[in-house]
Amino acid sequence: MLESADLAAITLTIRLAGLTTLLLLMIGTPVAWWLAHTRSPLKSVVGAVVTLPLVLPPAVLGFYLLILMGPEGPVGRLTEAVGLGLLPFTFTGLVVASIIYSMPFVVQPIEQAFASIGERPLEAAATLGASPADAFFSVALPLARPGFITAAVLGFAHTVGEFGVVLMIGGNIPGKTQVLSIAIYNHVEAMEYANAHWLAGGMLCFSFLVLLILYARGWNRRQ
Repeated sequence: MLESADLAAITLTIRLAGLTTLLLLMIGTPVAWWLAHTRSPLKSVVGAVVTLPLVLPPAVLGFYLLILMGPEGPVGRLTEAVGLGLLPFTFTGLVVASIIYSMPFVVQPIEQAFASIGERPLEAAATLGASPADAFFSVALPLARPGFITAAVLGFAHTVGEFGVVLMIGGNIPGKTQVLSIAIYNHVEAMEYANAHWLAGGMLCFSFLVLLILYARGWNRRQ
């Protein structure tokens, strides 16, 4: 059976994944739009930076984020200067790290959805007198909805499954930074396999449902 600490880890994980996904959709949408339409020579650089977490080991990413957000890092000095304190080993730090770590899983599906729309619908909207903002909200966003759904599902699921990055940034503080994956690790380390089975089995079912939804939807109708 699940213990109170396990329930707290599940609740914290859902909060973290939900908030991270929401913020990523807000941050990732303009980035994806720019990547889908720009002809700037910086596109390759920005695309590589956004995609970097896909190939970078989580421990490496977590280590450098810990350095940046630590007391000697530029981000840490900035947050202390504005009265926010240090971000490592806090829920806010987990959110920041999760946004960076899950960025490609949100940006790429939205970018592909925007690119698949093409220029004709936007040009047609412009000939009818729509401003660029009107065309974006009334034409591009509705047509890209499948990409947004895929991005939200992938971003949420990827954040739920985080381990290395959240361990480096958040540590293992019960009720504060101890997420589901770390709770499973703690049970295994303590040889409490029954508890680990409850949590790991739940994550297995969740992951299967996520993939089932994505494949049932045709993986953004493009794969």
